[in-house]
Amino acid sequence: MDHTDRKLLNLLQTDFPIVSAPFAALAERLPVSKDEAIRRTKALRERGIIREISAVFDSAMLGYRSLLAAFSVPKDRVEQVAEIVSAHPGVSHNYERRHAYNLWFTITVPPETTPEAEVEHLAAQARPRAVRMFPVVRLFKIGVAFDMTGEGATGAAVRGPTAAGSQPTRLDEGDIRAVRALQRDLPADPQPFAALASQAGMTQDELLSKARTFLETGAMRRYGAALRHREAGFLANAMSVWQVAEDAVERVGLTMAAHPAVSHCYERPTYPDWPYCIFAMIHGRKPEDCERAARELSQATGITDYLLLYSTREFKKTRVKYFEQ
Repeated sequence: MDHTDRKLLNLLQTDFPIVSAPFAALAERLPVSKDEAIRRTKALRERGIIREISAVFDSAMLGYRSLLAAFSVPKDRVEQVAEIVSAHPGVSHNYERRHAYNLWFTITVPPETTPEAEVEHLAAQARPRAVRMFPVVRLFKIGVAFDMTGEGATGAAVRGPTAAGSQPTRLDEGDIRAVRALQRDLPADPQPFAALASQAGMTQDELLSKARTFLETGAMRRYGAALRHREAGFLANAMSVWQVAEDAVERVGLTMAAHPAVSHCYERPTYPDWPYCIFAMIHGRKPEDCERAARELSQATGITDYLLLYSTREFKKTRVKYFEQ
């Protein structure tokens, strides 16, 4: 990749224009021609660096619920159990990590069920040694964006801690059709939203208007590209977990959310065998980057009791699909 590719990837992740000709708008900022911006985007997708370009919605505002779950699985059964977990349509991320709890996955489900019930169903099928569920208590930061140029493309920190359980927004049939369209992978075409709008049975202007409204209300967190982090050069990621006193959680969470290496930061529940209430996802080009970031977080917060859980295998990673069968 040259510098133009890297700058394009930053823009695709964090500042994708919600307009009828987004690649023309991106081209002006690079600067290259519209056709060159489209060609480069297609090439980056073909190389596997771009996973998809689509909307990221707030699950709770669409009426969905989600949680992070962990299974403790014997090493010789990890692949078998991972296959069972990944087959669930509500599972978007599924990783093996270095810990006694070695299989971690996120699950998002519609209102007619609960994520806890679905995890229990999966556990009944997979028969792990132990199960832990970690719903969000408070959100401090969400939104992974890999800085490809060193110019500062990172996930945006939430302004203050946000309690879990956002009130669902009222959606009519047109809103739901727009959600279905916007969560599809955007083609690299001169007017790509036109194709999505046609599939949804609406005009391009109607779809773009819905998208902007979703962003204004917070129902859509952002619109942009998701990268395959390893192909993009970020070979290491560690879920850092921190033991923090209750009266220090807010201070620590906000401090960690401000660190550029942290893409996600949450408060989650503890258990007798799991005293860690702050979860901060750290990405780096190599493990040493993650370890350095963790030391910086420790120094900034004064918290010294923490673990770095590196992912060793990725079994599933996709964006959640809403209002699909």
